[in-house]
Amino acid sequence: MSKRGFDELPARQMSSRDPAPSPRAGSSANQPLLSLLGFNPTIDLLISKTGVSGTGLLGAGQGKVDIPEIGQANFGIMNVNPNEFGTSLESTVRSQEEQDNAILNMYMERKSLVLQFLQSNLSPQLLEHHLNKVELLKKCYYYIEVMPSRIILRDQNHVLISTDVFQVIDPWRLQRMKKVARTQTEIQLVLLTDLLEQLQRGREELVCYIETSDVMTFLSKWDLVMQKLSDLSELMNKVLSLQVPGKLHAKHRLVSHADIKGTRIPNIKLFLTTKMPVVFDRKESVAYKNWALLKWFTENQESPLEQYELHFRLLKHGTQTELGQRGIVAISSNTCIVCDLLPDRSYEFTVRRAETYTLVYETWHDTITLTTVSTAEDSSTCDPELADRKGLLIFST
Repeated sequence: MSKRGFDELPARQMSSRDPAPSPRAGSSANQPLLSLLGFNPTIDLLISKTGVSGTGLLGAGQGKVDIPEIGQANFGIMNVNPNEFGTSLESTVRSQEEQDNAILNMYMERKSLVLQFLQSNLSPQLLEHHLNKVELLKKCYYYIEVMPSRIILRDQNHVLISTDVFQVIDPWRLQRMKKVARTQTEIQLVLLTDLLEQLQRGREELVCYIETSDVMTFLSKWDLVMQKLSDLSELMNKVLSLQVPGKLHAKHRLVSHADIKGTRIPNIKLFLTTKMPVVFDRKESVAYKNWALLKWFTENQESPLEQYELHFRLLKHGTQTELGQRGIVAISSNTCIVCDLLPDRSYEFTVRRAETYTLVYETWHDTITLTTVSTAEDSSTCDPELADRKGLLIFST
């Protein structure tokens, strides 16, 4: 080949009869395959020297061959930018992590909400408090209260006088309302017990659900959890409302107009009220040889005119004399001395509030058993004068 430039070479198409150029030293054994695919070493050299693009070059024994540009598809291989692929993958991973974190945060917030409800509105201590209060209500005394307690009437001389409302209320109608009040009290106490059992079961179900449910199960059933919390809150409100005795609704008038002769009677309302049970003071109540000192109390401050009844009886008796070892003491104090008891015997004492016209419900009375000591152990006897100076009531059998 002369030293003329590559641009002075004759531009003629090689004939199929022209001898094939001999391979250069160091050429690859795959050169015939490359020629079949449209690549010619001489043309490659020309391209590298002249910088001519690969479009419209002559192939070995063929027409023009298009050599793909960089970035174009070649022989079915997809054009993928490695940088763009890595960025897209990283973005997908980051998006998944953010979604997982959002789900976890939602789970923790909602779980914390349920735990806070269980610890504040439905804690074991609170349920135990309400249970103890219901047990106390079962021991209370329930009364019917009429408001107003006094009304103004005119006598035969048209003089205004203040009259106790019970003097103008029909006794038969009042008795019927007392039965209604008793039934209402019994229903409320049964409902309170049942509601507290439902609250206890509901709390156990929520605790079990939190401890056993995974994240997705907990979140997928969040509507059911919220409904459960709402139901339990409503049950607790019912418990609080039923702990306070309510108003009684009379279907008929309690006062007959024929008995009041045209006097205008105000609207009479009926309510249920409670009084705390009476409980023995077990530290101060003690029995001696032939007498016993009994003391009791209530949780609230009682009126000094409050009336009580102390019942006592000998637990084991054989003779007629021993059979008479029983009695009832009416007293307005919280202390009583019972004399003339038999030594070395066991007596049962029961205290209760005295029955009144307005009492509608009572089922529990406190009871204590005391045993008198033998003559050899105690020589003390009941001293009426000393007891009288202390203001104690003495009852002899």
